[in-house]
Amino acid sequence: MDAEEFRRRGKEMVDLVADYLENIEDRPVYPDVEPGYLRSLIPTEAPQDPENYEDIIKDVERVIMPGAASPACTELETVMLDWLGKMLQLPECFLAGTHGQGGGVIQGTASEATLMSLLAARCKAVRRIQATNSDMSEMEILSKLVAYTSDQAHSSVERAALIGGVKMKKVPTDEHYAVRKDMFMKMVEEDKADGLLPFYFCATLGTTPSCAFDKTEELGPLCNEENMWMHIDAAYAGSAFICPEFRPLLNGVEFADSFNFNPHKWLLINFDCSAMWVKKRADLIGAFKMDPLYLKHENQESGLVTDYRHWQIPLGRRFRSLKMWFVFRMYGLNGLQAYIRKHVVLAKEFESLVRADKRFEICADVVLGLVCFRLKGSNELNQNLLKRITQCREIHLVPCQLSGRFVLRFAICARKIESHHVQKAWQHITQLTFELLQEPEH
Repeated sequence: MDAEEFRRRGKEMVDLVADYLENIEDRPVYPDVEPGYLRSLIPTEAPQDPENYEDIIKDVERVIMPGAASPACTELETVMLDWLGKMLQLPECFLAGTHGQGGGVIQGTASEATLMSLLAARCKAVRRIQATNSDMSEMEILSKLVAYTSDQAHSSVERAALIGGVKMKKVPTDEHYAVRKDMFMKMVEEDKADGLLPFYFCATLGTTPSCAFDKTEELGPLCNEENMWMHIDAAYAGSAFICPEFRPLLNGVEFADSFNFNPHKWLLINFDCSAMWVKKRADLIGAFKMDPLYLKHENQESGLVTDYRHWQIPLGRRFRSLKMWFVFRMYGLNGLQAYIRKHVVLAKEFESLVRADKRFEICADVVLGLVCFRLKGSNELNQNLLKRITQCREIHLVPCQLSGRFVLRFAICARKIESHHVQKAWQHITQLTFELLQEPEH
């Protein structure tokens, strides 16, 4: 959709909303639909190719409006998470379907998804331990619970443990900044010997500093053997898994209890939209379910209705699945895959430019759209380069620390980025580098 069509469609949407409000008294107050009505009205998976905008708008009236007092909000979300799960080739156990035990939910951010998984894991662990150790109080169990994550994990994972009131330990990573089984198993065994109770591991696929991938195929079976909840955080990288060539990066998800990534990061869906799946939704619901009279409804125990208020921190929620529905249909799976692939190609182009300049070095494997690089030399030299880049305000780079080195990160993430933008950015970086190295102290 170019700028001109966007203007036209935007004006049409304002008219649609105004017409709805002007004629709202003509619509029924309470929906006349049965639980599960929506699933039969739309396809079971996302289209391969882009669809016509007019057809999507017609479907708003046909599919959404009959359930406008919120059944549509819930049911479209369930189906969209199934669509997206199929795009990712998630194991069947993570999909809601019509009889599944799992399912997906839209959280606000990956931080919320991590917190929800940790709290559900904590509740499940307490109940399991009390079932075999009835003399242990809940407080005693909580004081012994220990969670784990990579030393490369996002700070929000550690923050989840802080909010959840449990210990969290960081597992050292290998030379590729990935958690491996041997080191993790050693920590778990030592903690068990010290009387602690390992209960949760947050694996990261696509770490924030360098887009590294924990070895979930090794770690998953260990977590299953130790009765530890394994949550996979793929906030950035998860979008790429819709491409068959990148899907192997998700191998091991079959061992996970929950999985999350952010379509708002790299799948053309506006913030906020963080997709989370659980293998057994009862584990999530069991930790948070409360049913005061004013929230009861006639279908809640039927098994036909998903009550997403039990799947998240807030009770209220927005109709976020609508934007998923629109994007999936406007682009089609082929269009979304092409978008991801283009960004990866552009990242590889930038990597080749860096490698061709002997003053620079690549600091981590370039797998998707992130390139970690630095000037050969001191941390101070690279800090000064970044300072110059920032002051010029032509491009924006965010640094990280890898193995004690100050590293620059070039992330391909803009919707309309082209090769000439990458070339221009590199020219800018090398010009500033030339000026920096001309100074006497260098």
